[in-house]
Amino acid sequence: MKFFDQDKWNEIFVSIQKHKLRTTLTALGVFWGIFLLVILLGSGQGMQNGIEKQFRGDALNSIWMYGGSTSKTFNGLPKGRRIQFNNDDFENLQEQFPEIEYLAGRVFLSGTQILKYKKKNLSFSVFGVSPDMIHVENAQITSGRFLNKTDEQKRRKVAVIGSQIKDEVFGNEDPIGKDILLGDGMYRVVGISHDPESNQAQREIYIPMSVAQVVFHGNENISNLSLIGGDLSEEQVNQLQQGITETLAANHQFDPTDNRALYINNRYEDYKRFQNLFLGIKSFLWFVGLGTVLAGIVGVSNIMLIIVKDRTKEIGIRKALGATPRSIVSMILTEAIFITSMAGYFGLAAGIVVLSLLDNLDSDFFSSPEINLGVGLAAIIILVIAGALAGLIPSMQAAKINPIVAMRTD
Repeated sequence: MKFFDQDKWNEIFVSIQKHKLRTTLTALGVFWGIFLLVILLGSGQGMQNGIEKQFRGDALNSIWMYGGSTSKTFNGLPKGRRIQFNNDDFENLQEQFPEIEYLAGRVFLSGTQILKYKKKNLSFSVFGVSPDMIHVENAQITSGRFLNKTDEQKRRKVAVIGSQIKDEVFGNEDPIGKDILLGDGMYRVVGISHDPESNQAQREIYIPMSVAQVVFHGNENISNLSLIGGDLSEEQVNQLQQGITETLAANHQFDPTDNRALYINNRYEDYKRFQNLFLGIKSFLWFVGLGTVLAGIVGVSNIMLIIVKDRTKEIGIRKALGATPRSIVSMILTEAIFITSMAGYFGLAAGIVVLSLLDNLDSDFFSSPEINLGVGLAAIIILVIAGALAGLIPSMQAAKINPIVAMRTD
């Protein structure tokens, strides 16, 4: 059987032109099934990529702690007390939990601070942080360096600026080593950071935590604590979290079971919950997508049965003129394969085009919608095989009947 038989292909194209509506309905079922499968799976992946992008802003195995207000009385102390972290808490955690790989503190400054450089006067968010914050925030230093222990200990007035600040304030000028005015103090720029978490993160300034405490607050308070537990297992991380809770409860005299006194955000646990959620979402999308493809298979099968039935008389004439059963079956199968494969290809291409347009959406929770090309091609192959099988059995039966009987068929 020659697949590239010119006469056979001429007959196929004549048949397609003669039965335009039937061909269009067959192709539309295949096109729509593949198109919806690509859109559903691609959009689901885009949502997952967007959420994972948010998590990549901080280390996945990080734990963040914030002080709250007590909701229970403890050792004669009333409820409603504000829990405020301080340098003693920071030092205690460092001493008591050697399994902590990185421990960072952060001091929030109220509002924004005016940055002055030459003729530029712009306002940005400023945070006082300890050196390990670069690991917890999972930030990148694109130029210069981050804050170090010497900066912290000697209370150096140095600053690390976000990449957008560099562009807005310095333009093409290299900011490393330049002095900027923040509030009432001069700070030397020692580094440029890039935090993938969000655009806002590129407009933040980091100064040593000790400087922020003394210059801006005049105390040793810390707004929040964060840490990375290294290669600890999930069980070990939970044990570490429990130990930290008990230590802070002892330091500030509150009930360790008081959930409002201390807020702990375990990023790894949050990440796992989102992963489980998206597993369910993707399973549902697969169910809907495969249901659509199955509907396309049923549509192709029904139309192939109609095609063979309508061409029974034609088949009888062909046999009377000397056509072999094999050539008749080959012609019908080739037509079915051609229509389904072309429609599937255009459905796949249209789906990819729509996903590329969705990729232009500016959203923190939707990023890079994509589909494994092998999945789309596999769906097309399944549809092609289904269409071929749907036409194979009736075409074989039609090829076996007596030509006289076939030509009498209405």
